Amino acid sequence: MTPLRKRMLDAMILRGFAQRTQETYLGAVIRLSQHYNCSPDQLCDEQVQTYLLHLLQERHLARSSVNLTSCAVRFLICDVLGQTERRVQIPLGRSPQRLPELLSRAEVAALLGASISIKARTFLMVAYASGLRLSELCHLRGRDIDSAPDRMCIRVVQGKGGKDRYSLLTPDLLEQLKLYWRTWRVGARADDWLFTRRCDPSQPLDCGSGQFYYYTARTAAGITKVGGIHSLRHAFATHLLEAGVDLNSISNLLGHAQLSTTSRYLKMARPGHSAGDSALALLSQLPEVPPAKPKT
Repeated sequence: MTPLRKRMLDAMILRGFAQRTQETYLGAVIRLSQHYNCSPDQLCDEQVQTYLLHLLQERHLARSSVNLTSCAVRFLICDVLGQTERRVQIPLGRSPQRLPELLSRAEVAALLGASISIKARTFLMVAYASGLRLSELCHLRGRDIDSAPDRMCIRVVQGKGGKDRYSLLTPDLLEQLKLYWRTWRVGARADDWLFTRRCDPSQPLDCGSGQFYYYTARTAAGITKVGGIHSLRHAFATHLLEAGVDLNSISNLLGHAQLSTTSRYLKMARPGHSAGDSALALLSQLPEVPPAKPKT
């Protein structure tokens, strides 16, 4: 590790950056350095701007991805190197505000009822019924499932922003989790990972495998709407909103830092629509999947 990289890493640790943010920022700066084959502290503002244009115009990266690189470079130059006067020369562009293609309840039911392994199906059911982010799903442990009748919740430990929170645990999801634990996690302890890697059960499931589960089920269900597993988080929030759950409660369940982030779902909910007593009632209507020997 170079001295500059260590300085940047130490600065992020001191500021309490999440592990994923540390990796993302370091990766962005490393790619900038490799592009010019030069240490990033030797680059001028014009070179940084040219690289950002390269990402936009030649690599065709999304504006949000390019802004992430800008944030990483700003942190290195302004916070680590102390050259705060250069901040305005490292631009952040406005990202286009697009609404995702929302899955209907029928599509969610078809996706969760697709012919996939119990492990994959349980993972996707947790994603929809709790609204957790992909990284949060992958880092669940057995002890995070609180099945006490007077609690019934899923604990998210150190989610985005380094915050703990609780989300929903429906009776139908609890039954699926019990089936999964009996058939796939035989002998596992409460502090073990809930979803593990196939090649190394001591490690949590990687995010790529979680996305693969979603894409496999989406194809099997014949769903053509674009988007990854985050679509289930959008569906969770919107279906709760349509069922009459207040925006502040949904914001807490999602772990949003600001209520304005959650308010985007007001544009996605159908006016006057009611889903009945439970927005997640469709879980109880899914066909049963017989236990099978773990394959993935």
